[in-house]
Amino acid sequence: MTFAFLSHLDMNLYLFRLPIMRALVAKGHTVYAVCPEGEYFHRFAADGILTCPYEIDRKSLNPFKELVALRNIVRALKTIQPDILHTFTAKPNIYGSLAGKIARVPTIYNLVEGLGSFYVENTFRNRIMQGIMEQLYRIAGHISQKTVFVNNDDPAYFVEHNILAPQKVHIIRSVGVDTNEFHPANFDQERLRQDYADLLQDNHGSVVLMVARAIWHKGLREYLDAAKILREQFPTATFLLAGDIDEGNPSSATREFLQTQTHVRWLGHRDDIAALTALCDLYVLPSYREGVPRTLLEAASMGKPIVTTDTVGCREVVRHGENGFLVPVRNANALADAIRQLLEDKELCLTMGRASRTIATSEFAVEHVVEQYLTLYGVDQA
Repeated sequence: MTFAFLSHLDMNLYLFRLPIMRALVAKGHTVYAVCPEGEYFHRFAADGILTCPYEIDRKSLNPFKELVALRNIVRALKTIQPDILHTFTAKPNIYGSLAGKIARVPTIYNLVEGLGSFYVENTFRNRIMQGIMEQLYRIAGHISQKTVFVNNDDPAYFVEHNILAPQKVHIIRSVGVDTNEFHPANFDQERLRQDYADLLQDNHGSVVLMVARAIWHKGLREYLDAAKILREQFPTATFLLAGDIDEGNPSSATREFLQTQTHVRWLGHRDDIAALTALCDLYVLPSYREGVPRTLLEAASMGKPIVTTDTVGCREVVRHGENGFLVPVRNANALADAIRQLLEDKELCLTMGRASRTIATSEFAVEHVVEQYLTLYGVDQA
């Protein structure tokens, strides 16, 4: 069979869909990455994955540009003639479904990893955009055979609001995590402390880590405020933030602001997330809403206790009191209290960390996720 994986970013396919694409190639299927050319576009060839470029302005709302993007996708699909089209993220889900119908693709699947920023703030503009998006998703859902969701809350919303028929819902929790790469046995703590001495600035206390784009919707303000609250009680603790700003995003912090923070050390973009996660004693993500955050999966796989928010996506990974704590959204004091419990109790950190590792390997290992996608596609497991 021929498979087409459609996204508006080559990075999305390469970083999050590659294990599934590799598995299909290994079984003798033809797999295309259908996406604009970017940094990752030419890397697919090393795994036997073909590429088909198309042009789209992912931030545009100009109707003419959107019709051009739809035409570009139709042309790509008519060239490939896939048996199965799988689309990822909002625009490719909607345009890909329409294009797939026009191009007469036999089977179409969508993936909704999260409802996005329009569902975080209850503003007039966001409510208008929600209405538009939901109507478009009704059309896409009518065309496609199944819509895959990564958590339990988002499909419940789609069904309740008559966006999608219940029989078209398919849940595969998360994109999975490589539990071999993110394995605590791969790292020596003493060596890590030596290698990252410049980040720790001679502090010998606990290391608290948050990995996320530096945007307010990730709970950035609450993390900064919690670190400030805890600084006096834990002067030797190190609070780290790894993740770049998101230029053009109104929810993004500025470089100037982050560089002036004294309680949290901002690291910017990093390519050593596995090592940083291994270095930390506890992991924090006070996000307002997620699909299922990959960083939480990585922290769990690395055997770390986690403090996150009791919200969509985040609560898929953390069992309150078992492998971490769930705190209310937008509540810096509650976040600080949960972090404090772990900073004060090393044994609790270890116990919760072991529970995190068990949850990651039993529920979120990438090979389990790949198996579920192969089953969805009707591909023989043998």
